[in-house]
Amino acid sequence: MADPGSGNSVGRAVVSGATGFIGRRLVTALRRQGTEVTVLVRDPGKVEALWTDGEVRRYRVDFSLGTDIGAVCEDANTVFHLAGYAHAEDANDDTASALHRTVTVNGTQALLSEAERAGVQRFVFVSSVKAMGEGSDRCLDENSAVAPTTAYGRAKHEAEELVLETGARTGIHVAVLRLPLVYGSGSNGNLPRMIEAIDQGRFPPLPENHNKRSMVHVDDVVRALLIAVENPRANGEVYLVTDGRAYSTYEICALIRRALGKSEPKWNVPIGVLRAAAGLGDAISGIRGRPFFFNSVTLNKLIGSAWYSSENVQRDLGFRPTHTLETALPEMVEDYRRRAG
Repeated sequence: MADPGSGNSVGRAVVSGATGFIGRRLVTALRRQGTEVTVLVRDPGKVEALWTDGEVRRYRVDFSLGTDIGAVCEDANTVFHLAGYAHAEDANDDTASALHRTVTVNGTQALLSEAERAGVQRFVFVSSVKAMGEGSDRCLDENSAVAPTTAYGRAKHEAEELVLETGARTGIHVAVLRLPLVYGSGSNGNLPRMIEAIDQGRFPPLPENHNKRSMVHVDDVVRALLIAVENPRANGEVYLVTDGRAYSTYEICALIRRALGKSEPKWNVPIGVLRAAAGLGDAISGIRGRPFFFNSVTLNKLIGSAWYSSENVQRDLGFRPTHTLETALPEMVEDYRRRAG
């Protein structure tokens, strides 16, 4: 196997979702190794802000508008499919289902068809642990039952099946990576919001309830993508990718406070109070017809477990995570403070 990032196997690459958190890092890594990159983006203006003329070839592709995406894979060897719609990942209504089916399922099928037409040799799909479900108190792996409970998760799982079927039928090297929460500087997700809330004293001090949540650093995701596209053993496989740790929410908050230079709180909000507040939020959500800011879904993200094993990707592909949340938080806090001015 070529060393990850050597570029010996990637060839000319197409990256969908290239202006996203992971996509930006992936394009940077590919260009650093001398790979010619074509990016598929909804907003060409974001490309101009990230890369100057001539650095990347670009196509405007909006998977929500239909499946006529054009000859975007012409002369490409490899496709990294990262594009999706994660903003409504907890929604489960008909509108969300239709949106995720259009973007994730139909969009993936359109890109697979174009990759097959163009003679692409490798196709790696970035999926989510939500394709398996919403987590469990026990550690889940690739052999665990798949039972997605949201429109986003169901669409991701269906797209996974399309990728694997195409690989089996055509001989294209395909691989699927299921990701938990991805952290690192430059993220706009839940962790930066938690950092801000803790810094401003708006985050309730939680008790230690020993829940377990898996995460992974964005740079380790990029390394896993490059390994999955280069290692023949990844062909036709689905892999969970984590940083090898399981964090309780209490531990996450403690690490953030330490990185912010804040002391530990001398009190905490009992779990029973949180459950009562979540129940009230559910009732308010039902009355107003849209989710209240704090409800049972929010509470489960705080105190529930979503715990996954990445032993298979380590054993099969030699992947080794190089970051943990503790080592990444100083840079994330610096990024938060820079954005906050």
